[in-house]
Amino acid sequence: MESTIRYRGRAVTEQDIAFVRNLVAEHPGESRRALSQELCRAWGWVQQNGALRDMVCRGLLLELNRGGHIELPSPMYSRPALFRKKPPRIEMDQTPVEGTVSDLDPLEFRQVRRTPSETLFNSLIEHYHYLGYCQPVGEQLKYIVFLKDRPIACLAWSSAPRHIGDRDRFIGWTKDCREKHLSLIACNTRFLILPWVKVSCLASHILGAMARILPKDWERIYHHPLHYLETFIDEERFAGTCYRAANWIYLGKTTGRGKNDQTHKVNRSIKGVWGYPLSKAFRFHLCGGPA
Repeated sequence: MESTIRYRGRAVTEQDIAFVRNLVAEHPGESRRALSQELCRAWGWVQQNGALRDMVCRGLLLELNRGGHIELPSPMYSRPALFRKKPPRIEMDQTPVEGTVSDLDPLEFRQVRRTPSETLFNSLIEHYHYLGYCQPVGEQLKYIVFLKDRPIACLAWSSAPRHIGDRDRFIGWTKDCREKHLSLIACNTRFLILPWVKVSCLASHILGAMARILPKDWERIYHHPLHYLETFIDEERFAGTCYRAANWIYLGKTTGRGKNDQTHKVNRSIKGVWGYPLSKAFRFHLCGGPA
């Protein structure tokens, strides 16, 4: 049967749409979230750690609803994401931290997602990172770097975007391999050194440590390895010096079009694409070898 639409590489057929219509009809009064979870279970849409791919599935339901293929119940919560309450400012010691990395006591890297310290992370990103805080989806981890229990830096890592031309050409994978192994890449979406911290070479030192720490935590939490890291840098603001010093590789520039672009015109800032293979065999793992 011919596919009606494609969503995240999956061909959605008329038979699939009929299944979704029946699922909605069989669960009157259920929320959109509950319907999404039911569909995940029915189609076996789960992450490698067994968690439902709820947000991915909900995106499909919304796309089918917008296209008139199905009719979802009205949202139970109509408050737009734009007006969600921002993380409050948390007051802290802003005494300057200066010197070199060798002057510092050992740093502590704490993974804080789903811990009491996540509120602190969200607040620091909201009030001191130029992009502010936004709630990520998919696989994600958040880190605060501490010096004697004082936070000095924050890093956020999440699932990689699907289509990045320079990255895909550098890896050399096929479309099928990319769809199968994209979860083996993590993207550094936020990196913040707090403004009162002026320590020479600190940023590249943190990136080097993260390349050792992150893969272990990711596999422990999500039950699959990482073989490659990436990030995107606004070149109007930053030169990527700390990434280069940490042996990341500059690959090129983004196209400036979002993942849902239909106009093929630039609609957002163009960013530099940087990558960091976690082993010499990264292409083997990402291009079809055993992960």
